[in-house]
Amino acid sequence: MDLEKHPAAPAPAPAPAPAGLRASDADRDRIAQILGDALAEGRLTAEEHSERLDTLYAVKTVGELEVLVRDLPVPGGAHAASPSASASSYAGAAAGPAAESIVAVCSSSSRKGRWRPGAHTRAVSVMGDITIDLTQAVFEQQVTEINVTSVLGNVEILVPENVTLRGYGSGVLGNFDVRGESRGETDPQAPVVIVRGFSLLGNIEARPKMGARLVDLARKLRKNLDG
Repeated sequence: MDLEKHPAAPAPAPAPAPAGLRASDADRDRIAQILGDALAEGRLTAEEHSERLDTLYAVKTVGELEVLVRDLPVPGGAHAASPSASASSYAGAAAGPAAESIVAVCSSSSRKGRWRPGAHTRAVSVMGDITIDLTQAVFEQQVTEINVTSVLGNVEILVPENVTLRGYGSGVLGNFDVRGESRGETDPQAPVVIVRGFSLLGNIEARPKMGARLVDLARKLRKNLDG
């Protein structure tokens, strides 16, 4: 019997995700971040970024996501050969603030002033009121996503007027309204705020606040990417 200790064999690398596999939320989030970095670095124009972001939330498979970043580099210098490669490369990158939840049940809750929103914020309002004011927020990532559920409640989201605002959601006997999605004066280097939500007998509203602007965004975002 061989009693000599041998180092354990390294675990085999996971196989790349099949192109026909249904894309997960994590797959979309990683690709959205790569697109956001490309916008901040000047590799994509604001129009190209907007078009790809719309496509990102419309396609269904990993293979379709691959097309969106095929011509873009991923963190580490390698080109994005596939979404699975992008995911593994980006996993080691510096992450933004931890995700947080904002809940109002027969009550009210708000986030406002000088605060740091995470890359993901979950807001749930059940017969309550939630206000998420990003007009003075310090963004530490290019793409900020807010997932909202409103049941007999009200959720209001305010963003600076030069931030790109996108909305994907619906309402049943309720309202889901994201304004200013295609405003030409948005800053091409500004953060992107994505609001995804569902309203049942409630109200979800996201809009830019006129007169509130984030300044010197290109320098701040590039500093974050380089740091």
